[in-house]
Amino acid sequence: MAGRAQIKTSSSALIAMIADEDTVTGFLMAGVGNVDLRRKTNYLIVDSKTTVKAIEDAFKEFTTREDIAIILISQYVANMIRFLVDSYNNPIPAILEIPSKDHPYDPAHDSVLSRVKYLFSTESVASGRY
Repeated sequence: MAGRAQIKTSSSALIAMIADEDTVTGFLMAGVGNVDLRRKTNYLIVDSKTTVKAIEDAFKEFTTREDIAIILISQYVANMIRFLVDSYNNPIPAILEIPSKDHPYDPAHDSVLSRVKYLFSTESVASGRY
């Protein structure tokens, strides 16, 4: 496609997770986990002792790593760092908010869903459709 920027991808990419222990454990059992040679993981388990600063640092690290393609973050954790999640606008890694066992999903707080609604409302207005 002319005029489109190419998105760099490697031959393999990881899924990172920032979520509660049960969610992360489930994904680890499915084979999503990774520990590199420097003992860095692709996940952060959030519990009552986890600071907002630790969550922010993990989010910033995961969004800058070139080996990560998707970041799954529990919606209640994303709400703790909402300003970072909403201000992130790169296509890769993609940020997906997921529900957790103890906190139900609220579509009103999902940054991806709100961007999609905005795009469709803008297209409707631009094309004359309502």
